[in-house]
Amino acid sequence: MKKVVLLPLFVCLIFLASCVSKKEILYLNDLKANGNTNFKWSDVKIQPNDILNVKVTTDDLELAIPYNLSSGQQQNIQGTQLLLQGYLVSNEGKINMPVLGEVEVLGLTHAQVEVKIQNELKEKQLLKNPVVVCRILNAKVTILGEVRSPGTYTFYENNLTVLQALGLAGDLNISGVRKKIKIIRIENDQQIVGEIDLTQKDWMNSPFYFIKPNDVIVVDPNTAKIKSAGIIGSPGALLGTISVILSSFLIIRSL
Repeated sequence: MKKVVLLPLFVCLIFLASCVSKKEILYLNDLKANGNTNFKWSDVKIQPNDILNVKVTTDDLELAIPYNLSSGQQQNIQGTQLLLQGYLVSNEGKINMPVLGEVEVLGLTHAQVEVKIQNELKEKQLLKNPVVVCRILNAKVTILGEVRSPGTYTFYENNLTVLQALGLAGDLNISGVRKKIKIIRIENDQQIVGEIDLTQKDWMNSPFYFIKPNDVIVVDPNTAKIKSAGIIGSPGALLGTISVILSSFLIIRSL
C-alpha cells in the first residue's frame, strides 16, 4: 500500500525537476525601462580572406576608371559575380590594386582603408580630389544549435549585435540554453571562445556584444532536449515507462 501511495509523489517530483523557470527563458531579466548605459560602437577590422569592394572616384570620372575592377556600367551585378569584382585580402593582409599595387589593409577599419588609399593617390599625384569607398562583401556569421534556422548568414552592416544575428536565424527555440551562448572568434591569429548570458544585461558591455565577420554562434540544448534524444526520450515518455514498469510489478505481485 505504501508503494502505491509513493507512486504519485515520485511522479510529481520528476515533473517538478523537469520544469524550467521563467527567468531561464526571458531575455535581459535585469534590464530596466528608461535605464541608461554607456554605449560604444565597434568598427569591423579587415582580416585575411575578406573580399573588399573598393570604389575610387574623382572630379574626372574617366581618370578613375583604371583604379576600379569594374566599369561604371556594371551596376546590377550580384552574388558570386560581385565577389569576383572585389579584392581578396591575402594571408599577409594585403590587396593588389591597379596602378597602386599592393596596399596593406590588415587590421584596418573601412574608414582607415579609405583614408589610406586616398592619401596614397594624393601623395603620388595620381588623382586630384579622390574619393574612396570601401566595404566588405563576404562578411558572414554562422549560427548553430537550438535556433529555428541554423546556417551561415551574410551581413553588410558595420555593426551587427548578437541579438540581431540570432534574429537572422529566427531566434532561439524554447529548448535553447540562453545562459550559455558560445561565440567562437578568430582574432589576431588566435581562436577566442566567449560565453554570454542572454538573461542578464552584463554581456552588453562585453567584446562580444557586436558580431565580427566569420564569428560562430553556438546555442546548446537544455537538459530536457538532450534527454529527449536518448533511449528513454522526453520526460513524458520517462513517466510513461516508469508507470508501465510499476503497473506490471503490481499485477505480477497480485497473481
